[in-house]
Amino acid sequence: MKTTARLAFFLGLAGLWLTWLPGCARRQSQGEVPLVRIGSKMFTESAILGEVIAHLVRDAGAEAEHKARLGDTLVAWSKLLVGDIDVYCEYTGTLTQQILAKEKLSGTEAIQASLAAKGVRMSRPLGFNNTYALGMKRDRAAALRIQTISDLKKHPEIKLGLSGPFLLREDGWPGLRQRYGLPQPTPNGKEHDLLYREIDTGAVDVIDLYATDAKIRLYDLVALEDDKKFFPDYQAILLYRADLETRAPAVVKSLLRLEGAIPEAAMIEMNAKVELARVSETKVAAEFIEQNLGRPVLVSEDDLLHRLLQRTAEHLLLVSVSLALAIAAAVPLGIAAAKRPALGQAILAGTGIVQTIPSLALLVLLILLIRGAADWVPAVVALFLYSLLPIVRNTYTGLHDIPLTVRESAEALGLSPLARLYLIELPLASRSILAGIKTAAVINVGTATLGGLIGAGGYGQTIFAGINKSDQATILEGAIPAVLLALVVQGLFELAERVVVPKGLRLRPVA
Repeated sequence: MKTTARLAFFLGLAGLWLTWLPGCARRQSQGEVPLVRIGSKMFTESAILGEVIAHLVRDAGAEAEHKARLGDTLVAWSKLLVGDIDVYCEYTGTLTQQILAKEKLSGTEAIQASLAAKGVRMSRPLGFNNTYALGMKRDRAAALRIQTISDLKKHPEIKLGLSGPFLLREDGWPGLRQRYGLPQPTPNGKEHDLLYREIDTGAVDVIDLYATDAKIRLYDLVALEDDKKFFPDYQAILLYRADLETRAPAVVKSLLRLEGAIPEAAMIEMNAKVELARVSETKVAAEFIEQNLGRPVLVSEDDLLHRLLQRTAEHLLLVSVSLALAIAAAVPLGIAAAKRPALGQAILAGTGIVQTIPSLALLVLLILLIRGAADWVPAVVALFLYSLLPIVRNTYTGLHDIPLTVRESAEALGLSPLARLYLIELPLASRSILAGIKTAAVINVGTATLGGLIGAGGYGQTIFAGINKSDQATILEGAIPAVLLALVVQGLFELAERVVVPKGLRLRPVA
């Protein structure tokens, strides 16, 4: 098992090297220039606004780091509170109805006071209202004579398709259904971008919309009139950390130029260029700043090879460090489980329970617990926890299934318990242990894509960007390398078996 220990050591060393190298380069290039970290949520509009902010930060003489597509509101807000990001774009309705919902605030002054107590500042509205709406295909709505949300009461047969967040928010489906007395059953929540495809094929009749979404025009949808005025305003605003005013006052001054500077038509047009014309968020943001703020922007984008190398390095970091930590912890736990039956049941139950925790919930919890750590740390900890079960169980099984006669023979030789473990039992169980490690490694490669939900990088960052833009080429840019990496990892562990597993255990009976 010395080889297994070496494997864990080199995996961890490789991951740490991948971590240190970009960080070192960033520190060298940063110097005394302030670094401003910008966040954006998982949808296209937020990513565009993140790029607009990044351009303005650089125009103010600071260095910008855009942590794009971090996930949902809770992830972005949590990262702002703990200082992982300095600024991101939010919406007033989300602020009052979700982030600060328990405080029951009304009025700008009350909201600003609550934010100030948390070390956060809020800009004035940027100029557009991206409120919720319910939408239908134009011809379907005309055929059923549906113009308002109240009209849906007359058609209980209407099929709803709603996004996950909309189902949970009080300013979403629960409150809307109660206000209008809608008879339609509550559907299962789905990814918002998938709902556009479903309504286009007729699988559903009504979906929730964002007012500035370019896909409303693409799929020829019509927003139903909110005749009972249920949906609140969702004015776009900037949320930024209060210490940014001291650390980079020129940046704050530059960012506040966005107040009232983005009309709704301009935001819809920017969304359309990204989602329909396949122009990058960086270029779209640069064009907006040049045309509307009169500031020239130099745009440089990475080519495909550079993006693949960067995402591969990030993905290997997540997989290698988490797997190394899991090997170091899980093999001793598996040994303890095999040697102490009562303790073993607790260990196996505990590692099994971890597998049932929803990944996004675990990631958000870890962001809150591991304050100030690098973006990849919560993802590595989550992957470490998810890797424990296969290694612990296979270690336990390999040791537990050693024939009693072999154990008795080892004891008859007068070997100490520790000598029996390292000289006889672990070598006999090595094939099972390595199989558990291999399973954990391959699963890790796939599960690590979830790191894209919190901005931890890796292939998941590319995959989720493609999903949100309905861009199959971008999805494949992340998915195909992930599959290939999983196959490479599988092959490497097949080769490792020849080194770790004693030759006698690798012999197969002759037919």
